[in-house]
Amino acid sequence: MVMQRYLLTYIGVVLTLNLHHLIRAIEVPRDPSIQESLHQPPTITKQSVKNYIVDPRDNIFIECEAKGNPVPTFSWTRNGKFFNVAKDPRVSMRHWSGTLAVDFRSGGRPEDYEGEYQCFARNDFGTANSNKIFLQVSKSPLWPKENLDIQEVHEGAQLILACNPPPGLPPPAIFWMSSSMEPIHQDKRVSQGHNGDLYFSNVLQEDSQTDYSCNARFAFTHTIQQKNPYTLKVLTTRGITERHPSFMYPVGSPSSQMVLRGEDLLLECIASGVPTPGIMWHKKGGDLPAGRTKLENFDKALHIANVSEEDSGEYFCLASNKVGTSRHVISVIVKAAPFWLDEPQNLILAPGEDGRLVCQANGNPKPSIQWLVNGEPIESSAPNPSREVTGDTIMFRDIQSGSSAVYQCNASNEHGYLLANAFVSVLDVIPRILAPRNQLIKVILNNRTLLNCPFFGSPIPTLRWFKNGQGSTLHGGNYKAHENGTLEIIRARKEDQGTYTCVATNLLGKAQNQVRLEIKDPTRIIDGPKDAVPKKGSTVYLVCRTIHDPTLRLTVSWLKDDVPLYLGTRIKKEDDGLTIYGVSEKDQGYYTCVASTELDKDTARAHLTILDPSLNRMTLPKARPDRPRDLELTDLSERSVRLTWIPGDDNNSPITDYIVEFEEDRYEPGRWQNHSRYPGSVNSAVLRLAPYVNYQFRVIAVNEVGSSYPSLPSERYHTNGARPEYNPTGVQGAGTAKNNMVISWTPLSATQVYGPNLRYIVKWRRRDTRESWSNRTVKGDVSQYTVTQTPIYTPYEIKVQAVNDYGMAPEADTVIGYSGEDYPKAAPTDVRLKVVNSTAVSLQWSKVYPETVQGQLKEYRAYYWRESSLLKNLWVSKKKQSMSFSGDRTRGIVSRLFPYSNYKLEMVVANGRGDGPRSDTLEFTTPEGVPSTPRYFRIRQPNLETITLEWEHPEHPNGNLIGYTLRYQAFNGSKTGRTVVENFSPNQTRFVLQRTDPISRYRFNLRSRSQIGEGEPATGESPLPLNEAYTKPPRDIATQGWFIGLMCAIALLVLILLIVCFIKRSRGGKYPVRENKDVPLDPDDQKVDNGSFDYSDEDNKPLQGSQTSLDGTIKQQESDDSLVDYGEGGEGQFNEDGSFIGQYTVKKDKEETEGNESSEATSPVNAIYSLA
Repeated sequence: MVMQRYLLTYIGVVLTLNLHHLIRAIEVPRDPSIQESLHQPPTITKQSVKNYIVDPRDNIFIECEAKGNPVPTFSWTRNGKFFNVAKDPRVSMRHWSGTLAVDFRSGGRPEDYEGEYQCFARNDFGTANSNKIFLQVSKSPLWPKENLDIQEVHEGAQLILACNPPPGLPPPAIFWMSSSMEPIHQDKRVSQGHNGDLYFSNVLQEDSQTDYSCNARFAFTHTIQQKNPYTLKVLTTRGITERHPSFMYPVGSPSSQMVLRGEDLLLECIASGVPTPGIMWHKKGGDLPAGRTKLENFDKALHIANVSEEDSGEYFCLASNKVGTSRHVISVIVKAAPFWLDEPQNLILAPGEDGRLVCQANGNPKPSIQWLVNGEPIESSAPNPSREVTGDTIMFRDIQSGSSAVYQCNASNEHGYLLANAFVSVLDVIPRILAPRNQLIKVILNNRTLLNCPFFGSPIPTLRWFKNGQGSTLHGGNYKAHENGTLEIIRARKEDQGTYTCVATNLLGKAQNQVRLEIKDPTRIIDGPKDAVPKKGSTVYLVCRTIHDPTLRLTVSWLKDDVPLYLGTRIKKEDDGLTIYGVSEKDQGYYTCVASTELDKDTARAHLTILDPSLNRMTLPKARPDRPRDLELTDLSERSVRLTWIPGDDNNSPITDYIVEFEEDRYEPGRWQNHSRYPGSVNSAVLRLAPYVNYQFRVIAVNEVGSSYPSLPSERYHTNGARPEYNPTGVQGAGTAKNNMVISWTPLSATQVYGPNLRYIVKWRRRDTRESWSNRTVKGDVSQYTVTQTPIYTPYEIKVQAVNDYGMAPEADTVIGYSGEDYPKAAPTDVRLKVVNSTAVSLQWSKVYPETVQGQLKEYRAYYWRESSLLKNLWVSKKKQSMSFSGDRTRGIVSRLFPYSNYKLEMVVANGRGDGPRSDTLEFTTPEGVPSTPRYFRIRQPNLETITLEWEHPEHPNGNLIGYTLRYQAFNGSKTGRTVVENFSPNQTRFVLQRTDPISRYRFNLRSRSQIGEGEPATGESPLPLNEAYTKPPRDIATQGWFIGLMCAIALLVLILLIVCFIKRSRGGKYPVRENKDVPLDPDDQKVDNGSFDYSDEDNKPLQGSQTSLDGTIKQQESDDSLVDYGEGGEGQFNEDGSFIGQYTVKKDKEETEGNESSEATSPVNAIYSLA
């Protein structure tokens, strides 16, 4: 049986802001009586966007809403002049709002209302104004008529088809289609640029088309306009000449692009060349921004989202093909429209108080700040002796009634502006209590209780609590008064019952309210239901006896498997339990008794397992134990308490252990921690406790299956305080700057605090000196302290000692820390370099003097970069790399260099602060090395006679490439042929192998060669031949009995077929064929079409390029039928995006029967097909 207890505490409405923030908050309390009586300057709550584009087919609504007390009135300006709404019959203003509505149902042109609008909301205490709203009407102009010349280009040349869409508002979306509304296929070679033009990196014969049409889709009007189509005529040549990449966009080099902070950056590079170049993107001196970068349009566009100042710099795109590489540099300049650093906030002050408004913004260029008051420049407003304007700050000193106003801050630069309204409201309000009067709060014994007394006033009232109308202010011990007016009773006791009074007082008067507190006994189930295994058909009684507070109404209900139980004639609820008559299998499950009052509830659960007498025996399954219940604390003392519990059901697996956990609500509320562990044979234990902890315990049972759910928590027990017994651990000292030392430590845990007002005494002094200890005391929630003005990297003795209101902890241990490091002052000298091989050099240097390190020597570090390659026209990355040599070493190896390259190298000393000055720059050249693997090694087998090998030059030649070496050998199963070696020139990247054996496969090994030798190989095998299954005998089957039998059966079948064939021939029979059978034929003999078989002997074969039909006529192989011939009626269908979705259907041959019957073929093969 498992018992759960839920204690409910009545909690009144709590004011969410503390008193200090309430006075200076943007909003006054939401209490209706406060809202109606307090004056408040206007605040803009809703307005249209700055750049407002409207649909010309709709009415226009320019939004402006505000609040204030009294309710604001509204006015508008248009293009800087007063806009008289009443004079225009089409314009109206919404009731209790400033929103403008322009109605065109009776006529009018929306374009007549374009311009710059600004809304003003006024009441007796100030004027707030909206942003300047620039209203524009959406436009979708027609495409100008133009006659486009036929575009004639040679095959392989570059081409740009210009779009030049009409300038719509907003700009239209561009896409290219054919006249049949099919999208133009785009890929790495043909693609649309961001400007809408269609770019061909190189033109092919397949691009010849008469209907390249640019389309513009306008979002507001939902219309698509089409440009007159281009006609492209491609002039063929004998061969396409390979071309070096060149850029079609951008034009010229280098180019620049400006983008605003927070916007998206789109860089585009489109190149021409043969073969089609690939595009790669880099940023000079760094990597592309991680997580915000996306390549688009087949890698031709670089998209960087949410640009920041760090994204400025030089970007370059590399266009490369097998002929060469071209590079284009784009300088990106990031500017910024103004953005807030500290936006001014509404300010509510009492007469005589001080305050300030701050308006800080940044941008590029730096924005200028302008202050306005009630919509007018502050320089031209009436003088206010309590106000002082200093740049981005307005100070108010000893403010007086009548100074309420709305201030505007305008931060602007050439890229935009920000406008913020912030009102200053001067209030003098007598204290008011916002809670209902004379509340009655009922709470369960030993529960935490909150008595709420939200209040308001100006100046800020002070609030005090009293009990039963007498005594001193309640605070400390079992009481805790919060700044928002709430009194917390940490643990409600019987003696806490009574009437509590809260009193709020300021210079203008006072207000008070009473709260009556009643302490109620908890609801408990003292005898709950027990697990049972009744026989089917018997009667079961589940007991549930309870105790509760007699002044509260008790309700007892039952659940079955956590669902309300239906009570009827067979299941009846008694005063102290539940009776089930004639139990059956459907009654098996968990039954929960729930005893509840308006304040709390308690539950107890048991499981019924129905035993069927027809079964000889039943094996009960093992499961995790049920949770322990009824936790009780006894033998209360200063440092210990006895915890007793009732075990839950072990569920057929004995309980081996009990785990006791605790939670304290002062430092880490809600976090349960392990306290102790006990054998499964006990149900009571004495728990050792720490001082000044408000404990709550729970118990978990463990068996071999697993752990139970935790029990419901015990009641709380608060131990008295004592002086700390422990000091913080993990004390260390380290500098974060050259003139400081940060002393840090691991704070005491909640069970080590031992008392209120925990503090740490931090002590330090320089090591090996006789100077006195310096010390500072910090709060207990602090875990570090910074000592300033320290000499560079000096050892210190450090202590951190805990103290609370009961006393100090024992003397703390001394640890050694160091003040901050500075950058090293000297560089390594006498640096010597020796080239080891094509990819490594050895270094040797002299140590620096220890006093120049100015910290702890971490490592010597070599910075090196590739200056150039000895190969002409090979671009190299000059990104700096480093190699570290830890400790006080004087030699090392720099490896992973590129062969055949010029390098530069510098060395530094590094400590914890960073790098020191750099040594003299050394220059060295790495010798030639072996090439890397040939790229893109491809093996294709277009037919059974040849194998084609293709590859590209190695990515890193590492020297002068002198050729390629190909090694290959045939293999069939485990048998291999001899190795054949072929040498190729450095320009050859293709090889065709004539197969001498159509059965075997081939293994290939291709290496690049330089003067030094061969590089790593690219390997591969030829594809599996089509008849591989018949030519790869795993073993000699000629001697197998089953194979001999199969061959005999085949021979017999062929003999029968030949006899049938000769019989039919003698009768002059025809041989119609209805189906194709899976009989392997040579390619020249396979001429199956629409279920018929054409046969002709060698002497009667038609000329190549023609085909003999069944009626003996010659038909050209070129197809001249249209798509309509293959359709099943109707025109082709198109998707929404214009793509063709029709499907080809095979056209039936109406003369199939006659054609087959007219065949005069007499081949035995035809006979086989006719029998099938």
